[in-house]
Amino acid sequence: MHSSHKDSVKEVSGALGDLGTLLPLSLGAVAVAGLAPVPVLLGFAAFYIATGLYYRLPIPVQPMKAVAALLLTTQVSSGSLIASGLLIGAILLLLGSTGWINRVARLVPGSVLSGLQLGLGVLLANMSLGLMATSWPLGLVTLAILVLTLKLLPNWPAALMGLGGSLALGAVLGAPGLTLPAGGSVAFTLPQLPGVDEWQQAISTVVLPQLVLTITNAIVLTSLVVGDYFGEQSHRVSPARLSVSTGLANLFLVPLGALPMCHGAGGVAAHYRFGARTGVAPVLLGTGLLLVAFMPNGLSVIAAIPTAGLGALLLVAAVELGVSRRLWMAKPSCWPVIAITALVTVWVDPFFGLLAGVASETVRAACVRRKKIA
Repeated sequence: MHSSHKDSVKEVSGALGDLGTLLPLSLGAVAVAGLAPVPVLLGFAAFYIATGLYYRLPIPVQPMKAVAALLLTTQVSSGSLIASGLLIGAILLLLGSTGWINRVARLVPGSVLSGLQLGLGVLLANMSLGLMATSWPLGLVTLAILVLTLKLLPNWPAALMGLGGSLALGAVLGAPGLTLPAGGSVAFTLPQLPGVDEWQQAISTVVLPQLVLTITNAIVLTSLVVGDYFGEQSHRVSPARLSVSTGLANLFLVPLGALPMCHGAGGVAAHYRFGARTGVAPVLLGTGLLLVAFMPNGLSVIAAIPTAGLGALLLVAAVELGVSRRLWMAKPSCWPVIAITALVTVWVDPFFGLLAGVASETVRAACVRRKKIA
């Protein structure tokens, strides 16, 4: 295989690496909340293509996790969803364009970031096991294909092979795919402007938890993980630029029916682990979503992918994110800080994980100073 051909196959495989996060959350939210799927897919397509062209690296696009979770568990109206997207978009645009977000990023100690990464990795792994539980035989076989390909055949497209095996086995076992939205919700309709109650619901239930998650995971950690993987190449991927690109995408696309979207550290790990090294991967995935949105029965093609196979993809990405090089290289005195941050992140949420981590790092630093003086 020529190296250029091999590279392009790896980019395709890398482009598919983050489907384990993208599809279950977005299609799940679409199905439960009765959103129109075409504008949701077009939103992801537009943001992915713009991201690939601007950053020129495999930076992911994902549904905002807190928003998706609220859509899946509580009644959030489509008006509140639009209000949330507009508010989060405006705040992130302000934080990014003023450069304040860079100051926030610099304040977070390395041990706390390692703990956040580990905690988010555990949360993603837990979500992946839930997806794999829909068909354990299929999930485990897909996982075996992915791991063996990555370890024994590193130049082969692991995500492509895993998804191919998953589809073939799914057809034999009759494993369940993702839930499609009800027939009546597929039509493309322009949403209405939010009312006063919907702005209030957005502020009280959606905006604050999501902003915390976005700033820690989708901006600060994403910038850090990209720096770990790409070194000098990652100079464009600063917290300020990630904040601006996320803000603009939500301001322009959510009012047209897209889900609130962000970047994400887990997605970087997924794209990279499965072979993506350039902005070609995001552009390819965005183009694929564009084609699916306009294809007759395009959604049923996506829904045919067994849920358990997507869970296996997500589990590999979760391990890649959680077990970082920084974790292995941490000083023994930092281990309690990392553990406390990770545990609180898993038990409560990343914001409290961040607070607990900063508090325990402050105590650790004071103890180290006292020992030196003594």
